[in-house]
Order: sequence, then structure tokens, then C-alpha cells
Amino acid sequence: MANTSSAKKAARQNQKRRFKNLSRKTSIKSAIRRVYDALEADTFDAAKTQELLGDVAAKLARAKSKNVIHANTASRKLSRLAKKVGQAVQAA
Repeated sequence: MANTSSAKKAARQNQKRRFKNLSRKTSIKSAIRRVYDALEADTFDAAKTQELLGDVAAKLARAKSKNVIHANTASRKLSRLAKKVGQAVQAA
């Protein structure tokens, strides 16, 4: 347990940051899941899927800029997702 007031404040700040980072990561995972659900849906809508992909791109860029996830991780996730969306759009 922190003893000094500055250490107590640092502990509070770390907890706030941890919850915010957890929220951002969960949001990214949910957005990616929505894209996969749209890809596997019975009625494939290319426009909706592209819109969802844009949402994922924005969330990944924000997390990358805030150092929640590594830049290469964000790029890799977006690239793989965009590749699958592109293949689905061409097939449709």
C-alpha cells in the first residue's frame, strides 16, 4: 500500500488509467466482433460492413495514439480485417 501522498495519488491515477484502457480494449474487441458478425450474416450488406470497418479503424487509431496497444498490433488487426472485408465485398 502506498504511504506518501504522491504515491497514493499515483495509485489513484494508475487505477483510472487501467479502467479507461480496459474500456478502450473492450470497445475495440466489440467493434471487431460486429464486423465479423456482419460478414457472416445471412444478408450481407457491403455498405454497412464498410461503415463498421471505419469504426474499427477509428478505435484502433485512438488506442494506438494513446499507447493502449502497440502500433504494429493496431495495423495488423486492421489489415487482416480489411482483407476479409475486401474479399467478402468482391465475392458479393
